[in-house]
Amino acid sequence: MDREPGWSVRLKLTLSYAGFLMVAGVLLLATGWVFLSRVPHPGLLLMPDYELAVLRAFAPTAAVVLAFLLVFGLLGGWILAGHMLAPLSRITDATRMAAHGSLSHRIRLPGRQDEFRELADAFDAMLARLEAHDAEQQRFAANASHELRTPLAIMQALLDVASKDPHRDGGEIDERLRAVNTRAIELTEALLLLSRADRRAFNRERIDLSLIAEEAAETLLPFAEKHGVTIETAGDITPTNGSHALLLQMTTNLVHNAIVHNLPEHGTVQVGTAIGAESVVLTVENTGEKLAPHIVSTLTEPFQRGTERIHGDHAGVGLGLAIVKSIAHAHDGALTLTPRVAGGLLVTVRLPAAPPGYAMGKSK
Repeated sequence: MDREPGWSVRLKLTLSYAGFLMVAGVLLLATGWVFLSRVPHPGLLLMPDYELAVLRAFAPTAAVVLAFLLVFGLLGGWILAGHMLAPLSRITDATRMAAHGSLSHRIRLPGRQDEFRELADAFDAMLARLEAHDAEQQRFAANASHELRTPLAIMQALLDVASKDPHRDGGEIDERLRAVNTRAIELTEALLLLSRADRRAFNRERIDLSLIAEEAAETLLPFAEKHGVTIETAGDITPTNGSHALLLQMTTNLVHNAIVHNLPEHGTVQVGTAIGAESVVLTVENTGEKLAPHIVSTLTEPFQRGTERIHGDHAGVGLGLAIVKSIAHAHDGALTLTPRVAGGLLVTVRLPAAPPGYAMGKSK
């Protein structure tokens, strides 16, 4: 925004210092003048023109003192203001660099804690978060481009084969094209859902998370039976505020992920809810292979699918846990992944509890 030029803060502080010093000097000289001319003493009794004589002797000295105080206040105030505002100059330079796209620069203001250093530390922390978010977005964009390019390249190859071999079975190509196209649509929808959660573009309403868990488990029950996995649900009433659609998507992703990444047979998925003093908790626990901690720490990254990519009709697009993390953060919650000693994974989502006293419905 364009602004008209004005006085610098350093000049304003300098004039303020000098002004206060001049006021103090005037008050001090006025006090001396009152003492010399008004307080009874031998001079007032013996000399009729004592006040005029004092004024003639006192005025030049007072003028010299005031002139000295003015010069001293301006010079000293300028130096002092410059010293005090030096940290602000470093913060301003860092802000300009960040505005031009350089997020790696840090102020790292030395010295003990004060208002300027508190501001500099907060700005450094903000730059670190922005740099991490920017790197994550660039990595996500690169991965998304790669994942979207793969099905499009497959479809192009199938079409090329069909055009070069007119006697090839059209039904087989049509079926494969439909499968690849479905995967591309699923990936696009997942990317849109992830973007919606990141932008927090949703309305909040009062929701019972335990009902969300039961709905997700019931929806995926046929899929679990097909894979030989048993789903168990239990828990308390857990009221929270949020988007029903997004929270259902989050829970469905967790249960679906727990079914897919499970034992080949006789696997189990346990879905539970609990309520605390200020939060509600959703847990999804499954059996499966043992997972190393360093593998678990990467599962919420986009397009990560455990220890290796899973191929099949329900492999997913690699955004399941990334969407879960994004939805949890959009609801001011937290996602925790813990590998089970016996194998499998324990996923915990902690969300703020809804304040008591309101019925289920739109939150205010």
